[in-house]
Amino acid sequence: MKQIDEERIAVWVGLDWAGGERVYALRMAGSERIETGSVKQKPEDLREWVNSLRDRSGGGWVAVAVEQSRGALLYALMDYEFVFIYPVNPKSLAKYRQAFYPSGGKDDPRDADLILDYLLKHRDRMQLWQPESPEVRCLRMLSEERRKLVDLRTELSNQLTANLKNYFPQALGWVGPLKETTACEFLERWPSLQELQKPKAAVIRRFFRSHGARGVERLEEKLVEMRQAQALTKDWAILTAGGMLAQSLARQIGQLNESVALFDRKIEELFKNHGDHIIFSSLPGCGPALGPRLLALFGDDRERFDSSEQVQTMSGIAPLMKAGGKTRIAHYRRACPKFMRQSIHEFAAHSRK
Repeated sequence: MKQIDEERIAVWVGLDWAGGERVYALRMAGSERIETGSVKQKPEDLREWVNSLRDRSGGGWVAVAVEQSRGALLYALMDYEFVFIYPVNPKSLAKYRQAFYPSGGKDDPRDADLILDYLLKHRDRMQLWQPESPEVRCLRMLSEERRKLVDLRTELSNQLTANLKNYFPQALGWVGPLKETTACEFLERWPSLQELQKPKAAVIRRFFRSHGARGVERLEEKLVEMRQAQALTKDWAILTAGGMLAQSLARQIGQLNESVALFDRKIEELFKNHGDHIIFSSLPGCGPALGPRLLALFGDDRERFDSSEQVQTMSGIAPLMKAGGKTRIAHYRRACPKFMRQSIHEFAAHSRK
């Protein structure tokens, strides 16, 4: 963990995103003069600018405040040991801006000035950005991106369900969950009842057995149902459009299944190779998905949390209390990392069982 000696900070910078470049406001230590300018978004230009700050600092440190807690800019700045990053909450900056500009006007150069002013006057209320180890950061990013893939798969499965109800509702009872490989391959091969009734029963029987179907009696009953089923519609336009959409969605879900499996394997590898995996694996209700998410949440530097209350507040599970006079109201805390809150909620749900 970086230790801060503010006397060694030689350059104070407020940095704001703009359309095609980054706008900055800068003040050298011991000076009241504010310098403003811009840096193009090319990595080479950013590197040249940061190195120029190092030269101007005379070997001192550079404190940079940015209006984000993750993203390309932070990932670029974290490579410099002499740069200290202070993320500014966008909502806090918006309130700060409103205090000075009640009209609601906003432009990037002025925002850079406000970010610098916020850093200089209120850094005691700001938390220095401390990057976790590469393994933990990779685990967190993989877990979050995996969740996005799962959510996308759910969305596509819902679209597929709605589509099948329009022309081939029987498939919903025959193929099982639409997110599974069996359902995807079934619909790619037979996207409509008319297509399903063309091959012999032996072909369909081999398909289900090759996909691990159990229960011979139930399989034979299903084959009879398929032969005797009546089409919801025989309209050529509906069957053609619906069938093509079903095949397309099934292929996309199948590809997402492969991607999720790749993410799972990499997450498992990183989790098992981390020294703290034994701790999080032993927690009640933690499985192969939730254990890595909790490790990514708490990280391997737990000193950054002063108490359990801080974890509750950061994750959004602690209610927000508003009191005035004789009134005391508890509100749902919305300003928090959503994935972090979801992870703790799921842990609570699984652990209580």
